[in-house]
Amino acid sequence: MEKNNRDDFDGFMVNIFLDEDGDYLAHLVELPNVSAFGPTPAKALRELKTAWELMKECYQEDGEPVPKAPSRNGYGGPFNIPVDAELYHVLADEATKAGVSLYTLVMQKLSKTTGHNTDNITKM
Repeated sequence: MEKNNRDDFDGFMVNIFLDEDGDYLAHLVELPNVSAFGPTPAKALRELKTAWELMKECYQEDGEPVPKAPSRNGYGGPFNIPVDAELYHVLADEATKAGVSLYTLVMQKLSKTTGHNTDNITKM
């Protein structure tokens, strides 16, 4: 089961699963070395929160920056995806018919699949 506790884990995604021994393992997806076990998902999450707090303390004591979750980087730049010529032409035709750029069309399609708001995407 995958869960997102952005507040408790500073934006990092949390993955919880039942291991082969019947214990629940919780870990930070982007930092898999930060993990904890528990007899229930809730206990594993509590233990993971403790492990994450201790890990942050270690970074600070060593004078190193605490890792930042990718979701909190605020990145908004190029996203290049190689596609074959046939798909490119199908998408380009669809964009032309919709009166938007190819970039805008692809952003709208990606946003629709993730539920992301596309209000800031402008027409061609």
